Amino acid sequence: MTVTAIGPYEFKSRDHIDNFHGNQVVYWHWEEHLMFCAALALMLPRDMPFGDVLNNILPGCYGMHPQFEQIEWSKVVWMLDGRPFKPDLSASLVANGVGHKSLLRFWTPGLHGLSGAVI
Repeated sequence: MTVTAIGPYEFKSRDHIDNFHGNQVVYWHWEEHLMFCAALALMLPRDMPFGDVLNNILPGCYGMHPQFEQIEWSKVVWMLDGRPFKPDLSASLVANGVGHKSLLRFWTPGLHGLSGAVI
């Protein structure tokens, strides 16, 4: 059955960055760690230094995983919105190119989930 759109639809989305009062939604996914089935959505200040997320935010999100404390952040492999990425830990999220609704994926060399349970 053919469907015909009656658009175009012109409206401002409710999840537009202007509605987050200086914050932005950023998705974080720890690859190969199936204890977390999907990326986490975190609302973070745009000017928050990248390193502050690693040190102060992610431990509250991923810290219950027994391998979290073993992460060597200097060796983590990153992708930002589908492209290889090397963060500047002292620079803000925005200065690192992390935008509203960006997806950050990270791999932790040598850590491959509980008992090596990866897909």
